[in-house]
Amino acid sequence: MKKFLFIFLAGFLLTTVSQAQKFGYIDSNFILSKMPAYAKAQVELDKQSAAWQKEIEGMHQAVDKMKEDYKAEEVLLTEEMKKKRLAEITRKENEVREYQRKVFGFEGMMFKRRQDLIRPIQDEVFTAVEKVAKAKGLQTVFDKSGDLIMIYTNPVHDYTEYVLEELGLATDKQNVPGKQPADALVEDPDSLPETGIQNEESQTQQQEKKKTPPTKKKSNN
Repeated sequence: MKKFLFIFLAGFLLTTVSQAQKFGYIDSNFILSKMPAYAKAQVELDKQSAAWQKEIEGMHQAVDKMKEDYKAEEVLLTEEMKKKRLAEITRKENEVREYQRKVFGFEGMMFKRRQDLIRPIQDEVFTAVEKVAKAKGLQTVFDKSGDLIMIYTNPVHDYTEYVLEELGLATDKQNVPGKQPADALVEDPDSLPETGIQNEESQTQQQEKKKTPPTKKKSNN
């Protein structure tokens, strides 16, 4: 029920916004996947994560070795020695857990490293989106990859390719068309909706008319 209500409200919000201003959407995940800097950052993050994980595994193995040694020597130890050995094992286990939390926990070293590498790239995308929005007269730009549930998205409102162009990535060799690329449908520029969301019937008719390959590259104003 809550999910249905959220979908209804999201749809109502989109309709209300569209009545007052021109909008568009992008696919930030698709954009990031085409950025060499993002791929390089991911490789570096994977290497760093693997190095930290290997270090933590080594610490676990050291604790396991302490436990094995204790079991093998337990019969030879006095009660006082047993207590000291067990206390040492417990201390080492706590150290490993604390270090693991410090590295991979909330706002830990891995989190901060990811922000250091990814945030500049995200800022670059945001700047490109802002330029495209101003150039195309968009007051609102949604992210198809975000938390907002987009039940249906007409490709005519997809400005992803324009953002890629702004980033210098819109070449045939670098880009593989997604399920709904910006030039998937060709619309008459004079008929593009500045306000309002087209009804489902008109959208279906437009899609049926545009099954043949388009001759123009872009469809957005």
